[in-house]
Amino acid sequence: MGCKARISASSDVHEVWRINKVHLDHNHETSPSKSRLYRCNRELSSHVKHKLEVNDLAGIPLHKIFNSAVVEVGGYENLSCIKKDCRNYVEKVRRLRLGEGDAIAIQAYFAKMQTQCLGFYFSMDLNDESRLKNVFWVDNRCRQAYKEFGDVVTFDTTYLTNKYDMPFAPFVGINHHGQSTLLGCGLLSSEDTNNFFLLFRTWLRCMHGQAPHGIITDQDRAMQNAIRIIFPNTRHSLKKLPEKFGYHDGKSLIFGAIHVLVYDCQFVEKFENGWAAMIDKYNLEDNEWLSGLYENRSRWVPCFLKTTFWAGMSTT
Repeated sequence: MGCKARISASSDVHEVWRINKVHLDHNHETSPSKSRLYRCNRELSSHVKHKLEVNDLAGIPLHKIFNSAVVEVGGYENLSCIKKDCRNYVEKVRRLRLGEGDAIAIQAYFAKMQTQCLGFYFSMDLNDESRLKNVFWVDNRCRQAYKEFGDVVTFDTTYLTNKYDMPFAPFVGINHHGQSTLLGCGLLSSEDTNNFFLLFRTWLRCMHGQAPHGIITDQDRAMQNAIRIIFPNTRHSLKKLPEKFGYHDGKSLIFGAIHVLVYDCQFVEKFENGWAAMIDKYNLEDNEWLSGLYENRSRWVPCFLKTTFWAGMSTT
């Protein structure tokens, strides 16, 4: 529809937020009744949650479960959630739905490893029904490797998932041969700030409180929040920045300009001036993806990172 109503904000290198633009005028009629669909207002009732769990166990497809919920309340306008909310809830429940005795078996295995392997450590987070929420483990080899090669650590939850859809979260370093070396492992029930906080805190405690000089992760807000708390003095850089630019007539030219700015600018001032000129030239002030990239520029643009040792690991 081309509606320009929006609020644009960004933060500087000191984490101070500023409102850049405010457009309050809509070019269409507003629908106050649809405000229930804003993320801050959406919620799943206990009845809907129960319905989702029971029907998912019965093997009923999600779209049929959702349509049934819509009919039950008398239409979409009476439902306080959207299909995506239902899908996210079902996926989370599946991650926590371990088979009978699985969590106990894992605990028994780790306890056995602890008696057989000097320095083996594990931590498990179970709910009241003995369902596994999170687990972390590290052996003595990982702990010794961290003493030698713990300057820079990569942390990534996208390697693989197990049959319960619990992301495998390894801590990885680089040894003196340029090879990857494992520094600890975790399984997470969900990728939220609290789970990352607990995992990072447990891992740091295993490494005798010695935080790495640098850590490389993907662009995950929950992960960034936890890193800021647990590793306040660690330099944090980003990799795997997803492309969410959207459609633009000059997209190829814009991406070419970004590539030049990122890889050819050796000095911060040159990058800053070039970025501002590019945004102005192509009228990209309201592009949320580019605003997000610029907000995090100190974590992925090479000229901001060259004063930190990264063990030869690329961050872009």
